[in-house]
Amino acid sequence: MEFTRYSTSVKTRFLIISDTHGMEFPSENRPLQHADVAIHCGDLTEESKLEEYRTSIRLLKDIHAPLKLVIAGNHDFTMDTAVFKKKVADARPPLDPKLVRKVYGDLGEARQIFEEAKAAGIVFLDEGNHQFILENRALLTVYASPWTPSLGDWGFQYPQGQGHNFKIMKGVDLVVTHGPAKGIMDYTDARQRAGCSDLFQAVARARPRLHCFGHIHEGWGAKLVTWRDRLTETPSHFTDIDNERTIIVEKLLGFRKSKFDTPETKEHKSKKAEFYRQERCYATSHCTGDSNPLESGVNTLFVNAAIQGTEEHPLQMPWLVDLELLSAA
Repeated sequence: MEFTRYSTSVKTRFLIISDTHGMEFPSENRPLQHADVAIHCGDLTEESKLEEYRTSIRLLKDIHAPLKLVIAGNHDFTMDTAVFKKKVADARPPLDPKLVRKVYGDLGEARQIFEEAKAAGIVFLDEGNHQFILENRALLTVYASPWTPSLGDWGFQYPQGQGHNFKIMKGVDLVVTHGPAKGIMDYTDARQRAGCSDLFQAVARARPRLHCFGHIHEGWGAKLVTWRDRLTETPSHFTDIDNERTIIVEKLLGFRKSKFDTPETKEHKSKKAEFYRQERCYATSHCTGDSNPLESGVNTLFVNAAIQGTEEHPLQMPWLVDLELLSAA
């Protein structure tokens, strides 16, 4: 199946967040900008408690966007029924069922919280391909998946050696996953790449306009990738990205202090951090007439939008992204 395409372009604004882990934006950090689509890339909670999901709903309702797309992350394990059941069954000593029901809810109860929020424009996406006609009359096609390589006893995870089949359909505009593709803003503080090679292969073959994710908090940033003309049989970040024509939009190093900073660099980082604190988002635009316009099928904008940060930067900024989509009319 291929999605129907149209010829007229419509400028569309996305506000992207991930990894809020049960927090709400403090009033001084809450994004004020209007977007056509808001996206939450998972880890809505820290411990998958009902109250954390309710907090996430309040956070999403405070965002100014008519459509708010949401996926789960590994911390949202009660959304993964098999994992939730196993955690309860394996607990020693056994858990009080009444306490479990009070704190975590019955099976499916967390998901029901999101179903009841649909009137606020909140749409919880299961894994797969989806299609929307936006209020601005743009056609948006989306692939969503919460699955990440295993880091322990969490939800929506698969063993590293087993892999996962990300069935991204040709023609998709937007890929929303919880974790990164291998080689794309996936370095941990231990300098290990934590992304998924299967996901990279699927994204490289589909070449969406935008791929947003989180999971690896220290990988916050954005990169406008230019693909090589011909993909290899097994695409990887080593062989299939044209690095000479790829642009790093921003990364945490642009804000974090470093022992190598000169006085001038320190001042520049400080001013930049303060500017974006005032803006409450990091904005980037890749439309016709911009300095780095995105060309469909040639470029993909990758965005790591993890919000929960470090001691130095405890709250990382949401991303505000302008791209052109094809019209639905």
